[in-house]
Amino acid sequence: MKVRKKKWIRFRIYLVGIFFLAGLGTILARAYQLQILERDRLKAIARCGYVGTIKLPPKRGTIYDREGHELALSIEVGSVYAHPKRIKEKGKTARKLSRVLNERPGKILNILNKKSSFVWIERKIPPDRARQVEALGIRGVGVTTETRRYYPGKESAAHLVGFTGADNQGLEGIEKKYDGRLKGPQYSLIQMRDAMGRPFAISRPISSDHGMNDIILTIDKDIQYKAQEALRSAVKKAKARAGHCLVLDPATGEILAMAVVPEFNPNIFSKYKPYQWRNRTVTDCYEPGSTMKAFLLAASLEESVVTPNTNFNCEKGKYRIGNHVVHDTHKHGVMSVSDIVVHSSNIGAIKVGRKLGYATFCEYLKNFGFGSKTDIDLLGERKGFIRPVRKARPIDRATIFFGQGMTTTSLQLAVAMGAIANGGKLMRPYVVKSVVDESGRVVEETYPKVVRRVLSSETAGKVAGILELVVSDKGTAPKAAISGFRVAGKTGTAQKVDPKTKRYSRDKYVAIFVGFVPVDQPRLVILVAIDEPKGIAYGGIVSAPAFSEVGQWSLNHFRVNPQIRLVEKGVDVREDIDKELPSDLVDHNDLRKVGLLPDFKGLGMREVLKKGRSLGLKVLLEGTGLAVGQKPGPGSPIQKVHTLRVSFRPPA
Repeated sequence: MKVRKKKWIRFRIYLVGIFFLAGLGTILARAYQLQILERDRLKAIARCGYVGTIKLPPKRGTIYDREGHELALSIEVGSVYAHPKRIKEKGKTARKLSRVLNERPGKILNILNKKSSFVWIERKIPPDRARQVEALGIRGVGVTTETRRYYPGKESAAHLVGFTGADNQGLEGIEKKYDGRLKGPQYSLIQMRDAMGRPFAISRPISSDHGMNDIILTIDKDIQYKAQEALRSAVKKAKARAGHCLVLDPATGEILAMAVVPEFNPNIFSKYKPYQWRNRTVTDCYEPGSTMKAFLLAASLEESVVTPNTNFNCEKGKYRIGNHVVHDTHKHGVMSVSDIVVHSSNIGAIKVGRKLGYATFCEYLKNFGFGSKTDIDLLGERKGFIRPVRKARPIDRATIFFGQGMTTTSLQLAVAMGAIANGGKLMRPYVVKSVVDESGRVVEETYPKVVRRVLSSETAGKVAGILELVVSDKGTAPKAAISGFRVAGKTGTAQKVDPKTKRYSRDKYVAIFVGFVPVDQPRLVILVAIDEPKGIAYGGIVSAPAFSEVGQWSLNHFRVNPQIRLVEKGVDVREDIDKELPSDLVDHNDLRKVGLLPDFKGLGMREVLKKGRSLGLKVLLEGTGLAVGQKPGPGSPIQKVHTLRVSFRPPA
């Protein structure tokens, strides 16, 4: 009995095991059939449940200035799409949508009549309008969330930052150059039906091998705004065709501002013409004119072929070279090398240049970066032109010394001047400071790079000293002066070649001023070029005032203290103030009898110095900008005050 019982139990165990194994085998066989053998057929059946699928534009990273201010960012908006085959009353649908989208019903109807399973009706509309479309509940019409690019600075830095298209692809500027870095993973919008035939939409990410990055630029948003404002005003005042202004740090090569006119708003870039999008600081080449005399001076001093005091006969303003006659604006006689540069004599430049030699000068120009790209991280840069020695005619070997017969970009010219400012080192310019990922980790960083040494620091110092005289009353650019600071630079008034006659135009010029400040410890190199000004075309008159305006504002922004002893015409402050004060106020002892110390808050430095010294006080200034505090405070008895300390801060 017991044996039979045991056999029966064993039989049942085997039977159950066989059933389990058979079931598991059936499941595995079916899985193999569905996943392997019939995969393609089933995938096709699944696709029949898709009403439509479309790739959505990828999100993009943010572009910041050096202080973290947003220059380009992505904002969420709504986009309206439709599946025409699922819409029965297309005319009625078009009329409903037109009222919300402020679009012609006929245009929407044409879209709905397309023989397509998926169409965009209107993309990237404000969120509130997207919600209104959704509220209509129209069968076959849907709304999805997309991102669009927004540029809060509008025209400011537009040519540098660039813009994106409807599918968030970079089209110009940094947006295009760093498109791969800024672009995040892409998504697909899939419209499906459930088992009951009801539509629903899902958004799925498409696999991507990289994440979205942010870009941090070297640009200072505030300096950029000021450069744009000053340039716009200068172009308008001169009734010019165009203009550009560059601001860079000569010690590092960082671009602090890059302003261009004509302007455009990248938020609505399609309303402008393509020539208005062009970043002329790197794409436009022109003859640099007399600005080249600064580099002729540098090369000649470095080669020791002249000294600042070497004299040359400037031929009373007229000098023949073969069949050509070179003229000076003024009829100069014998002048020193320093005066030739300060007064910008073309004839004097030719004679200095001949001592140096055409081939040697061309070699120095190439060392300064002319005739080759700077390799800045921007698209569209041109390299300019220097005529080879073997192809240069006698007139070409003369005119190059005052900047004709060669071409440059504004960026090249500013970078070359930076080499004089920083003691002789040519720096590689750059606008992208770093690239960071979504977690804030730096994945790429740009550091200052010395391309080569062009001059000795001693020669650079001598050149800077002579270029400082250009900005004095006896030079060609007194309007470039900045009160309280030593300024150096060079003017240029370059004739343009008429494209029709292939000869130099008599009324089309580029007016240029490029310089640096302060001379003793340069913080800024600024270039201003005005293209085709009407009437007076001299760089010292047209471009120099904009240089002064941008320079003064930027130094104040960086809180660089002026040298109080320096005033606009080199007059000592105390002497200058005493001249401006009425004679009855110069007696400081009388003024001290007034009694109480006044409030200096809100006054500029010169006004504080005037009032303080008129009271017979020793005035100490701290900071720059407008007065925000003082010690002793206002209302203190003047009889007990001998030293007044006033602190300043830039205006907000």
